[in-house]
Amino acid sequence: MPFPGGHRTGGRAAAAVPGVRAVAAAVGLSLLVGCAVGGDDDEDSRLLTVFAAASLTGAFTQIAEDFERDNPGVEVRLSFDGSSGLVDQIAGGAPAEVFASADTSSMDRAVAEGLVPGEPAVFATNVLTLITPPGNPAGVTGLDGSLDGTRLVVCAEGVPCGTAARALAAAAGVELRPVSEESKVTDVRGKVTSGEADVGIVYTTDARAAGDRVEQIPIPRAEAEPNRYQIAVVDRAGRGADGSGADSSKPDGSGTDGADAARRFVDAVTGEAGRAALVGHGFGLP
Repeated sequence: MPFPGGHRTGGRAAAAVPGVRAVAAAVGLSLLVGCAVGGDDDEDSRLLTVFAAASLTGAFTQIAEDFERDNPGVEVRLSFDGSSGLVDQIAGGAPAEVFASADTSSMDRAVAEGLVPGEPAVFATNVLTLITPPGNPAGVTGLDGSLDGTRLVVCAEGVPCGTAARALAAAAGVELRPVSEESKVTDVRGKVTSGEADVGIVYTTDARAAGDRVEQIPIPRAEAEPNRYQIAVVDRAGRGADGSGADSSKPDGSGTDGADAARRFVDAVTGEAGRAALVGHGFGLP
């Protein structure tokens, strides 16, 4: 059974299915737990589930592949979405063992709700930019009045990229009038690259990942107020997704200690190789 909304490393990409939140809402936690021990999994592998902000897709896929190579017997499952939505999913019982947020607010909420027992680590920074289709057909000149009347797409309020976009717009004295608000930044980028939008506000890493499918227009002051990414082990790591104390990543509950694997993944992200991977994908370092 494919992992809902997830991306598995090790050369077995997950099927394109609805996100975890949608599936969890529809069928409940039992399906998520069942997927974690799904029938096509290698029973000798320990599954480590990582929930990460959508903007980390490229960097974390690379880091997870390196982690699996360096930790034989551990298989990483990645699930990407907007940070605020990921907190909702974890609070609702989704079996995350590591959480990586694109801002401090989402992580603060996870800590306040007792989902993260330790001190989160700041591991990367990112800034926003405007992107348009090649040729900039709508004639956007910046975060200014040229956005009026365009098909502007931004992240929704509460999603880190949406909160940051509104803060920058307010500082510039610009009222954003988007035609669409997305739950994750990769969906904003997708609407621009598909031609459904004239302009979008995304992270510079997303613009970089889109390559020549977009043109960038820098936003003044964005560099002065970067988003600060945080990562932490989730409280349920090592206790089993059902909270029973058994490691449910293996059918007999005898898997490698989950908290240890989760801590090693956090160390991989914040270590030298992880930092190099993040820089390679355009992130800044704290």
